[in-house]
Amino acid sequence: MRYFVTGATGFIGGVVVRKLRQRGDEVVALVRDPGRARHLADDGVELARGDVSDRESLAEPMSGVDGVFHIAGWYKVGVDDRAAAWATNVEGTRNVLATMAELGIPKGVYTSTVAINSDTHGVEVDESYRFVGKHLSLYDTTKAEAHRIARAQIAEGLPLVIVMPGLVYGPEDTSGVRASLRELLRGRLPALPTGTEYSWAHVDDIAEAHLLAMDDAPVGETYIVAGERASLLDAMRLAAQVSGRRAPVGIPAGAMRAMGPVTGLLGKVLPVPPEYTPEGLRVVAGTTYLGSNAKARRELGYDPRPL
Repeated sequence: MRYFVTGATGFIGGVVVRKLRQRGDEVVALVRDPGRARHLADDGVELARGDVSDRESLAEPMSGVDGVFHIAGWYKVGVDDRAAAWATNVEGTRNVLATMAELGIPKGVYTSTVAINSDTHGVEVDESYRFVGKHLSLYDTTKAEAHRIARAQIAEGLPLVIVMPGLVYGPEDTSGVRASLRELLRGRLPALPTGTEYSWAHVDDIAEAHLLAMDDAPVGETYIVAGERASLLDAMRLAAQVSGRRAPVGIPAGAMRAMGPVTGLLGKVLPVPPEYTPEGLRVVAGTTYLGSNAKARRELGYDPRPL
């Protein structure tokens, strides 16, 4: 099969591409700078210069493919770059899906996120859940709008499947979890907030879920492909146990959130780590981003490894 992939140089997209190539599929990867994607070309991936925010760059490389994986996304917490977030997450999704429709591509998989549900307040929600209210971050807000666009396109007949990962970890991670693990290994992670919980899945399992969605999922369906539920504190304590480092202690989430006004003022005159900006603290202090993968297990055979 021949697939068009956005986000191929990213965390999840890179593993999806590797798995496609390993099973013999052809891949056309949309990349902003082919010179910085030579590792993909070395693996037999066809590189197409373009950007999801530039609709005119999509049609030619997407033409004639058997399927589209739209994985590209802007993901930052505590960084107020509204123009970039909207251009990639919202307009980029609109452009990719509209081009799919115009070209009559047989099937697509769109990478959403459980973060569109915001804080689930300790409940593992399923695909029927609909969040109403103000989201906690710019990432959540723009991905929720992109998810709405995807659902609207499905309603108009686009042959699309939506997958919703939770927290994704593993080699080449670029998120705040990677930063926390590095600080733990350096002996510089003394404390973490209590009550913060995520659904953790290894990047290899998330990539496999994308392939299952393309190969086996009925069009129009949505699947939460999150992993095991665990608190941030427990996950870092497990990492400390594995690595022989000192485990962090827990501090009340409310105490961390109370730091928000202070860090907001400091951020006007000093560089403040994204996780300690007011938005970052809202996302990491006592928040639960939880989703049930029961439907994906039942219908697709999704089977993520334990944390």
